[in-house]
Amino acid sequence: MMQRYFLEIAYKGTRYHGWQAQENTTLTVQGELNRALGFILRQPVVETIGSGRTDTGVHCKSQYVHFDTANPIENISKFIFSLNRCLPPDILVKNCLPVHPEANARFSALSRAYEYHITREKDPFSKDLSYQFTYALNLDAMNEAAALLLQYDDFQSFSKVKTDVKTFRCKVMYAFWQATDTGCIFHIKADRFLRGMVRAIVGSLLDIGLGKRTITDFRQMIEVKDRTQAGRAVPPQGLFLCQVEYPADIWL
Repeated sequence: MMQRYFLEIAYKGTRYHGWQAQENTTLTVQGELNRALGFILRQPVVETIGSGRTDTGVHCKSQYVHFDTANPIENISKFIFSLNRCLPPDILVKNCLPVHPEANARFSALSRAYEYHITREKDPFSKDLSYQFTYALNLDAMNEAAALLLQYDDFQSFSKVKTDVKTFRCKVMYAFWQATDTGCIFHIKADRFLRGMVRAIVGSLLDIGLGKRTITDFRQMIEVKDRTQAGRAVPPQGLFLCQVEYPADIWL
């Protein structure tokens, strides 16, 4: 009988061509995790399903993936230790939790939260972990515009054009900017996200902060449902997947 587990992982995405494993030799987070799990579990093939996909260069503070094994894990702490030793240093397994067999890391998720980090200053130590953007920004205007996202549920204007989703509907639970000593952080949480959605929203809100567009422009941008009318997608290195929430009854 197969037992299903959820792994909580974190990673620095700089070296990787995103989360999803690919048929060629492209380096991906999922590919590295599948390889390490197969070695530790002594299974020729281990397939993982993640709570979502991150693009090239995007980072993750907390993501869940599930996998099945015919050999129940007797010592969770030892398993995590061994798995981390087998993984490269920029991928971390934080936890391993048994779940009900029908639990799914992707489809059981209730919400996901992201952060986008911006620094005002040139910093060689954070260049892979933030977007270095030196222009002055009006955070009050950006927060006023961000609040509009909670009033809508169709975000086609912020989705990549070539995508296979059946709907562009998402429920945004919060969206706001936080000032920091060196810049600012955009926080957003929703039940689901479209491909490229957060980076397109951030790029559009930066136009508000620069005074290039107005709050009314941002509202119209959402309502027109046309990606060409929204702002540019900001670079990936400032984006972090931070939290994924699940119903309490999936855990054993």
